[in-house]
Amino acid sequence: MLIQLVSLAGAGLILAAYAAHQAGRMGRDSLLYHAFNAVGGLVLCAVAIAASQVGFIVLEGAWTAISLVAIVRCLGRHSSGV
Repeated sequence: MLIQLVSLAGAGLILAAYAAHQAGRMGRDSLLYHAFNAVGGLVLCAVAIAASQVGFIVLEGAWTAISLVAIVRCLGRHSSGV
């Protein structure tokens, strides 16, 4: 039961970022957008690892990695003043 709640929280973060982006409330260059995606993907990846679901491990691992690269890119832009 706890694992289901954790996975719902991870999915909720990803869906919240997507919904906010679609509604025009969060841009794709937003640090918060990428943070929601990274944390949600990491949570879902951990759940997939616990369940030995290789396809979902690959999907959520890639989702997390791509989001982390975007976070680094955003932080680089903010620190350079761009």
